Amino acid sequence: MDNRPIGVFDSGLGGLTAMRELIHTLPNENILYFGDTGRVPYGSRGREIIRKYAKQDMNFLIRHDVKAVLAACGTVSSVARDIGDALPVPYFDVLRPTARAAVEQTKNGKIGIIGTAATIASGSYRKEIERLAPKTEVFEQACPLFVPLVENASSRRMTLSRA
Repeated sequence: MDNRPIGVFDSGLGGLTAMRELIHTLPNENILYFGDTGRVPYGSRGREIIRKYAKQDMNFLIRHDVKAVLAACGTVSSVARDIGDALPVPYFDVLRPTARAAVEQTKNGKIGIIGTAATIASGSYRKEIERLAPKTEVFEQACPLFVPLVENASSRRMTLSRA
């Protein structure tokens, strides 16, 4: 059995929601979380800066000998998947599961996407949704104040339990 932790990272604390689900789904796993609260938000920055930060975050987790990496950040998932795919351990992000869930949930074939400016500019969610369901209408809107809202809510729920 591999006792190394699973590494999870986000540009801040919003990824704690993904970590909570991971703890619920895999209660016997050790998890190492890295929230880059010093540089949050990523989504208002340029593509190359986001990629640089993502690579640094992933390398930080690799240096801590994780057995897998989860990018719990929508912005990183949108613009740096190739960096994660090149890691020496399995890499997962939130883009594909989120797009799949949206396609499965829509009742009228229309999906709205809100995200950071970088996420929306990348078109990554639109492309993934259209790959899964080509006839789906996708509406996108950048919401620059969304990250501070999520970060504020997440900071109030800092306690996570394995129960």
